[in-house]
Amino acid sequence: MDTRPRVIYLPDTMTNWPWPRAMNPHFEVVKAEVDASFREFKALSAESQEAFDKDDSEHLRIACEFINVVIIVDEYTDVENAAVAEAMADIVIDALNNPHKTRPEGECILGKIVQQFWARTIQTASLSFQRHFLYSYTAYLRAVVVEALDISDYIKLRRDTCGTKPAIAINEIGMDLPDEVFYHPIIVGLVECIAELMLIDNDMISYNREQATGSENHNLITILMVELGLDRSGAMAWAARYHTEVEKRFTDGLAKVPSWGRSTDVLVKQYLDGMATWARANHCWSYESQRYFGTKGPEIQRTRLVPLLPKVNCKAASAAEKIPFNGSDQPGWH
Repeated sequence: MDTRPRVIYLPDTMTNWPWPRAMNPHFEVVKAEVDASFREFKALSAESQEAFDKDDSEHLRIACEFINVVIIVDEYTDVENAAVAEAMADIVIDALNNPHKTRPEGECILGKIVQQFWARTIQTASLSFQRHFLYSYTAYLRAVVVEALDISDYIKLRRDTCGTKPAIAINEIGMDLPDEVFYHPIIVGLVECIAELMLIDNDMISYNREQATGSENHNLITILMVELGLDRSGAMAWAARYHTEVEKRFTDGLAKVPSWGRSTDVLVKQYLDGMATWARANHCWSYESQRYFGTKGPEIQRTRLVPLLPKVNCKAASAAEKIPFNGSDQPGWH
């Protein structure tokens, strides 16, 4: 008989984060436009679409569309085996690199969704952003099919699979951020700090839903319970402590950022503030979007108490049929 507590306590990891919650003044208008255009794809089941809906203005639109892209790619790849997920990743990467190519008939809808997103994006995005986004998002897509082995291995992998790096790249969509800044070790280290903060928060907050549906293996809390022999409460506490350590690593790293000259330094500060705000935004969105807690998000954010969901027989519809395969079980493009 399982005697473990039936309530999960979620530590408040962002209490001391200096960057506050803020809302873009164009959000409501842009969100309505993006949601309407996204529904036209009919890429989600009626149930998933219902849950999804409970979730300068042109660049905000692109950011909103990218969040939609992340969610839909997750919806498709999360329920598939590694071979199918890799084939889907190949479709998305091809769509990004060929924004004006006619997509093959019968191809997974991800190709069309991502291609249209990227074709719109490159109309107003700087060339440096385009390079950096393709680099970051390709790394994310390649990482989603890799299996982690231990805690450090998992955290390193999850920096890419949580989707933070391409999201951070959105901050530079209207700026010409030099490659020497983007790839500088200190800047890369700061990006990885934000990725870790976001993956910790995401895995803590999503754990309840994932353990209920049997998809919790790619989750920091599960890894900690297995590797360190902790119970749920102990794993949550460990994650919260590590979150605090990463926060300090980020703020300490800010003091080490070099100067590239006045005009570039202005862009760097904007870029760094933007990524720090992403960490706050991710935390707020997780409670406010209804993705993880339905309508109880604000209450759970206040009480920190989450009733443990019962295990369910989750029969997610496979999207494998949307990708043609040949007799050798390898992707066969038509």
